[in-house]
Amino acid sequence: MTCKYCQTDIADKALICYRCGRSTTEPRVASPLQGSLFEGRRRSRLPMVGATILVVVVIVVAWLLLGQDASLAP
Repeated sequence: MTCKYCQTDIADKALICYRCGRSTTEPRVASPLQGSLFEGRRRSRLPMVGATILVVVVIVVAWLLLGQDASLAP
């Protein structure tokens, strides 16, 4: 068998050419047409911001309620 890229004689069952390193067969899975495989979709930050605001509000309300209870004690 001959490599179709560099014309080197290679074994009949070779998966890659030992000289140029290219594949001897066509890929079975199509590559993605757009974007990188390593770029992930960015998540929305809205849930994290909402949760942070909720926690701060709960802490402030608890501090105000506990502060009033302490001031009522003789």
